[in-house]
Amino acid sequence: MFRISETILEDYQVRKTKKQKTRYIDYICNNFPEARVEQGGFIKNRNIIIGDVSTAKVIFSAHYDTCARLPFPNLIMPRNIIVTILYSLLITVPFLFVLVLSNVLIGMFTDNFLIMYYGSLLVFFALFIGVFFLGPPNKHTANDNTSGVVALYEMMCSMTAQDREKCAFVFFDNEENGLLGSSYFRKIHKKEITDKLLVNLDCVGDGDHILIVENKPARESYGETLRASFGEEERKTLHFEKSSTTLYPSDQAGFPQSVALAALKRNRLFGLYMNRIHTNRDTVCDKSNIEYIRQSLLNFVRNA
Repeated sequence: MFRISETILEDYQVRKTKKQKTRYIDYICNNFPEARVEQGGFIKNRNIIIGDVSTAKVIFSAHYDTCARLPFPNLIMPRNIIVTILYSLLITVPFLFVLVLSNVLIGMFTDNFLIMYYGSLLVFFALFIGVFFLGPPNKHTANDNTSGVVALYEMMCSMTAQDREKCAFVFFDNEENGLLGSSYFRKIHKKEITDKLLVNLDCVGDGDHILIVENKPARESYGETLRASFGEEERKTLHFEKSSTTLYPSDQAGFPQSVALAALKRNRLFGLYMNRIHTNRDTVCDKSNIEYIRQSLLNFVRNA
């Protein structure tokens, strides 16, 4: 790995608060003088852009913001949508219990239905927002999404000037808050991205099964080139899937031509799955994954 990637893994894994993001942005801008920060939108996104979006043929992206530490993993099973939905419902059970309990406790002091109803809802949403968005920063983000970030820097640092001219690199803010940074980017670059491919890297560091999710326009225009660019690798298994039948919620959603890349594990019960993210167990960033994706995407740029 290049030194910038090693430094990010060692010293810049926490990028949740404004101060933490500013520290990271300053580091990147010092290492890439051509980098610029686009600010705006809801909650004031700060997207980092390296390259010219207007002239690039391909946009590579990864979100650099990181999440709050949760008491349970964000279990993702892109090809097992029913189980994913059931798991999402399961983790809401403690919050529903708090909703009912707060309703009972408020009812001990008043018999006013509106106070009971809105008071318990207020407690419910305060707890939900506090846990998922305002909780303490997760100190370990090796996979989500430091892996995607360093994979893009590895690409940039190994590209020729000719290759760089074909690409723009965008590091989105506020993905963890609801894809806000990428939504803002789409809004202000709407005309420029109509005919461009976006390749989004999110959680590519933990697992030997490389998932590549294409929407229909991307598959029709670039599918063959992508498949030819990802060569065989002994320890890696490729899974090319359609976005219409695969649930992988990340920043590629909403772009006209998009591809999502992720690394997953596999077993008989869940099929392809991702675990450990959003917890203190998110400590794996497999360098062989980064190198394989780096080289494959370089092949793609040269052939696209």
